[in-house]
Amino acid sequence: MKIVAPEAISDLPGKRLKDTDTFQFRCHEGLSCFNQCCRNLNLFLYPYDVIRLARCLEMNADAFLDTHVDVVMRPGNYFPDVLLRMADNPERTCPFLTPSGCRVYPDRPDTCRTFPVEHGILMGNSPTQTQRLSFFRPPDFCRGADETQTWTLSAWAKDQDAVMYNQMTAKWAGVKSLFLKNPWGHSGMEGQKGKMAFMAAYNVDRFREFVFQSSFLKRCRIKKELATKLRTSDRDLMLFGFEWIRFFIWAIPSPHIRM
Repeated sequence: MKIVAPEAISDLPGKRLKDTDTFQFRCHEGLSCFNQCCRNLNLFLYPYDVIRLARCLEMNADAFLDTHVDVVMRPGNYFPDVLLRMADNPERTCPFLTPSGCRVYPDRPDTCRTFPVEHGILMGNSPTQTQRLSFFRPPDFCRGADETQTWTLSAWAKDQDAVMYNQMTAKWAGVKSLFLKNPWGHSGMEGQKGKMAFMAAYNVDRFREFVFQSSFLKRCRIKKELATKLRTSDRDLMLFGFEWIRFFIWAIPSPHIRM
């Protein structure tokens, strides 16, 4: 999900969609382009994507990140992006693409669910003043856009079981937008704070160890009911990690963390 400044909206590709607008699209095996969109991708993974994919593959977060992820720092950003590593073959296919289709389809990433729509976050005067942007942007080779089935944004999200994914990605975008400014000083992302923030965002298993097996709960008071959820719920722990990043890196007060 791209973070967009107001002055950059006109430079974005694709047709902008409002909530009430419609678009035509249908993907199916009968299309000549079927699965072509699963090749040679710069596919960004968001924290909820990593949780779902790792659990689907029965991998811990460490193993998933080591095996399937490239971590990159883009110019003008002070927090890295996580990209799905393509297979080492001439077509650079998605590693989860098989002759019969996507082997992680029920847990496919947010970007795959949303396709051919792309979402962005329009920044306001503060991180709490944001607005979602949506663009219809099928690639030139896509024949699904020639189909006649009509969708609204909400109908498409429900059909693709993307509502929860969209919500989790938007929450992460709110955190990520803070890193348009540099909080690290000379230490950069390789310093203790940078490593802590990345762990809280993307490595739910290590973050759970930090919360429950370090002195964290002696230094930080959280309610017993929340602690119980964090022991078992990856999604709740991820959202708590977002709060921890705001609190630990940016000193933004949290209703759930008391020192």
